[in-house]
Amino acid sequence: MTGLCRRYWVSGRVQGVYFRASTRDQALRLGLRGYARNLPDGRVEVLACGEVQALQQLYDWLQQGPAQAAVAAVKVEEPAEQWHEDGFRTC
Repeated sequence: MTGLCRRYWVSGRVQGVYFRASTRDQALRLGLRGYARNLPDGRVEVLACGEVQALQQLYDWLQQGPAQAAVAAVKVEEPAEQWHEDGFRTC
């Protein structure tokens, strides 16, 4: 599979507000693969792989998140590993 991967750490009010499920819906709509999971410190980690334009659209969406969320910051990096599974899941 081709494409790049990006890891995002989203902070703010992002747990308990359907953030992971909404991120999965957005990622699938954009044709991305990866996962979204809650972290013990209250952030959500998102690993997404796919085309550059789709990754940028996801990043733009993560800045706001779903209506119930209050995103404070989104940190992004290019991880060393690739995600080879199909689909996008929540953990």
